[in-house]
Amino acid sequence: MKKHSARVAPLPSYNVSELNSPVPDGASRSSVIQCKPGGNCPSRHRGMTRQLSPLSVAEDSAAPILELQNRSPSGICRHSRVERQSRSGEEGTQTHTESSSQEAEGQTRCQSCTSTFLKLIWRFLIILSVSSSWVGTTQFVKITYETFDCPFFMTWFSTNWNIMVFPIYYSGHLATAQEKQSPIKKIRECSRIFGEDGLTLKLFLKRTAPFSILWTLTNYLYLLALKKLTATDVSALFCCNKAFVFLLSWIVLKDRFMGARIVAAIMAITGIVMMAYADGFQGDSIIGVAYAVGSASTSALYKVLFKMFLGSANFGEAAHFVSTLGFFNLIFISVTPIILYFTKVEYWSPFSAVPWGYLCGVAGLWLAFNILVNVGVVLTYPILISIGTVLSVPGNAAVDLLKHKMIFSVVRLGATIIICIGFLLMLLPEEWDEITLRFINSLKEKKSEDHADDITDSSVHTRSRSRANGTVSIPLA
Repeated sequence: MKKHSARVAPLPSYNVSELNSPVPDGASRSSVIQCKPGGNCPSRHRGMTRQLSPLSVAEDSAAPILELQNRSPSGICRHSRVERQSRSGEEGTQTHTESSSQEAEGQTRCQSCTSTFLKLIWRFLIILSVSSSWVGTTQFVKITYETFDCPFFMTWFSTNWNIMVFPIYYSGHLATAQEKQSPIKKIRECSRIFGEDGLTLKLFLKRTAPFSILWTLTNYLYLLALKKLTATDVSALFCCNKAFVFLLSWIVLKDRFMGARIVAAIMAITGIVMMAYADGFQGDSIIGVAYAVGSASTSALYKVLFKMFLGSANFGEAAHFVSTLGFFNLIFISVTPIILYFTKVEYWSPFSAVPWGYLCGVAGLWLAFNILVNVGVVLTYPILISIGTVLSVPGNAAVDLLKHKMIFSVVRLGATIIICIGFLLMLLPEEWDEITLRFINSLKEKKSEDHADDITDSSVHTRSRSRANGTVSIPLA
C-alpha cells in the first residue's frame, strides 16, 4: 500500500482590495472577516463590520448600562454590609452592656439580700442570747437556793466577775482593730467617761460608790424575790423597771411626755397590784412582790442617774465603767459578806459545802448578760435588748411549767400578760403617732393610685373590646 502524506492546505490570504468588493446577496451578515496576520484592518472596515452585525451594536450600547448595573449593586451591597456590620456591632455592644448591667444589678440584689438576711440572723441571735442568759441566771439561782441560801454572797461573788468585762473588750479590740493600742492608752481613752482628767481617786469614790451600791441592791433584791416567788413572777415584775425609768426621766430629766407610756406605766402598776393580790396580800407573796418591785426601782434609778451624770457611753467606756464597779465591789463591799458570815445571817459550814459550780454558773451567766446588753446596745438597736429581756418571761414560764410542774393561777397569768403589754408599749418611739399617721396616709394614697389604675385599665379594655367588635373577620373556606 502506498502511504499518502497528509498535506496541510495553506490558509487563504486576502488582499485589501478584496475587502472593498460588495458582499454577495446570499452571504451571511454575521460572517467573520479574517485579516492577514500582521495586517492592519482599517477603521472603515471596522465600521462596516459593525453595520453588518446589529447584535454587536446592541451589545456595545448595552455595555455601559450592564457595567453600571453590575457595579452599582456591588457598591450598594458593600455599603449595606458595612452598615449592617456597624449596626450589629452597636447592637452587640448595647446587648453586652445591658447584660452586664443586668448581671451587676442581680449581683447587687443578691448581696443586699444576703446582707439583710445576715443582719436579721445576727439580731435574732442577740435577742435569743439575751433572753437565754437571763433565763439561765434566774433558773441557776433557784437551783442554788436548794443547797446554798446566801443571796448576798451570791450577789457579791457575781459582781466581782464584772472585773473581766474590760479585759474581754480589750481582747476583742486586739482581734478586730487595725490600729491596735496599748492597754494603758486604751484605759486612758475609755476613762474619759468620768471626765476630761480621767479616773482619779476622788472620782472613783464619788462616781463609782453610788452606782456600785445601786448595782448591788438591784441584784440582791432580785435574788431575795426569787426566794419568795417563782422565776416567772419575778422576771415579769422586773420588767416594770422600764415604766419606772420613764417616770423618773419625766420627773428628773424632764423628758418628753407621752400618753402611750403613761398608759404603759399604769398597766405595769396594775400588774404589780394583781400579782400581790394573787395570794390575798399576805404571806411570802406580798414580800416577794415588794422585793421584785424594789429591784426594778433601783435598776431604774441606776439608769436615770447614769444618763444624768455620765451621759451616753460607747462599748469601751461602758466596759471600763462596769469593770470599775467590779473593783469597787471587791475592795469596799467585801466587808459585808464577812460581817454577815460572822453574825450568822449568811452562814455556811463547812467551806467545802459551798456549791461553787452553781455559783460560777450564776456568775458566768450574769456576766454574759451584762456583756450582751452592752454589746447589743452598741452593735444593734436598744429595742432588741428590751425584747430579749421581756422574752425571758415566757422562757421562765416554760421552764417552770415543764421542769417544776408549776400551775399558774388566772390572776398571776393576767398580771404577767398586762405587765408584758405595758413593757412593749414602752418600746414605742417618741414619734410613733406621726409615724402611724404617715403610714395610714401612704396606705390611702396607694389605694387611690391602685383604684385609678384599675379604672384606666378597665377603660382601655373597654375600648379594645369595642374596636374588636367593630372589625369582623370572615374566614376563607
